[in-house]
Amino acid sequence: MSERLVVIGGDAAGMSAASQARRLKGPGELEITAFERGRFSSYSACGIPYWVGGDVSGREELIARSPEEHRARGIDLRTRTEVTEIDLAGQRVLARDLAVGTEAWTGFDKLVIATGARPARPAVPGIDAAGVHGVQTLEDGQALLDSLAGTAGRRAVVVGAGYIGVEMAEALLNRGYEVTVLNRGEQPMATLDPDMGRLVHAAMDGLGIRTVGASPVTGILTGDDGRVRAVATEKDEYPADVVVLGTGVVPETSLAEAAGLPLGAHGGLLTDLAMRVRGQENVWAGGDCVEVLDLVSGRERHVPLGTHANKQGQVIGSNVGGDYATFPGVVGTAVSKVCDLEIARTGLREKDAREVGLRYVTVTVESTSRAGYYPGAAPMTVKMLAERRTGRLLGVQIVGREGAAKRVDIAAVALTARMTVEQMTALDLGYAPPFSPVWDPVLVAARKAVAAVRAAG
Repeated sequence: MSERLVVIGGDAAGMSAASQARRLKGPGELEITAFERGRFSSYSACGIPYWVGGDVSGREELIARSPEEHRARGIDLRTRTEVTEIDLAGQRVLARDLAVGTEAWTGFDKLVIATGARPARPAVPGIDAAGVHGVQTLEDGQALLDSLAGTAGRRAVVVGAGYIGVEMAEALLNRGYEVTVLNRGEQPMATLDPDMGRLVHAAMDGLGIRTVGASPVTGILTGDDGRVRAVATEKDEYPADVVVLGTGVVPETSLAEAAGLPLGAHGGLLTDLAMRVRGQENVWAGGDCVEVLDLVSGRERHVPLGTHANKQGQVIGSNVGGDYATFPGVVGTAVSKVCDLEIARTGLREKDAREVGLRYVTVTVESTSRAGYYPGAAPMTVKMLAERRTGRLLGVQIVGREGAAKRVDIAAVALTARMTVEQMTALDLGYAPPFSPVWDPVLVAARKAVAAVRAAG
């Protein structure tokens, strides 16, 4: 008799796990049933802002593998079906068919929880009004595009200035909207230190995006038709024909919590290195619903990124399928852009270093993406943190134009290898005037950090 694998969630982590398990075990050995409450599977949620902005021609381009393709590979993927209960003792899940409303139990020998994350919607009056949109799923993206097509006005307000907020600001600007971004913090991009956030703020203003800091939203104001007409803060009102929420996400772990599974400080599921839920022999979890080990700070974090979700899914599928794999952790690398402005970070911010009790030095350098004399050389700012006593690299942030963001990968590798800034200065990086100054900006920062470490004693 074949084993039964049930997967809750049909996107990156869930279907990567199911697909990898199927590669290792055929239908006669492993029966796979996957539940997805939406209509789509295995798609790039990260691409939604670029679809909305017109850089991607249609939603099909964001779909890596359709439900039909998964079914053809021997995975019983049931879309528009929501799991409402996990019975660990009985080894079964209760699922509701959203089209007809019927419910049925499905048994499992092994369970994968890949329920993702949900938008953190501000608890303010009017937040559910017509014209207010989140952008978490393909359905959300389509609803926003439909709303834009049916709206005569051209004023957009984006609430929140994290990755999704700034990317959606660009998308709406590309569509010809007058864009205002309202941010709870003083500066956009809270994943950066405030001094680097100020650079993003200035650049966004220069692009024609009005960015208002220290402005938490207090309510969504509507017209007689019930549709949004403005967004209110403590100090002002901002007219809006459409509102996009970019206020971040939180782990969707309500099912897991109800089943008594362990959650961390950020609300995500806790797993071991094999992505097995702690305390469970046959339950795994991955993607945006889990917390991961930060290799720099040594603490658990919630880092909702598709790169991690796909890797974790591969790890889960390997272990479910009888092979062996682990997911050791992350260093917190992320990149984004607003028009031609590139933003990158990896490792710890100053705030993070203080919270874990690390003593550190910081340096900031101004450089260019290419040799200064080569056409197209663009400015960039690199900030680097190093541990005060040892010189160990702790974090890097980069803000600049073309060629800036992906340089953060140098630092990501150095962080993973636990390199010191002095060791980094000897890295044999590629050089030619069209690609870099003779001293790459990251290495210039490393040299300056070495001096700061020595000066600090």
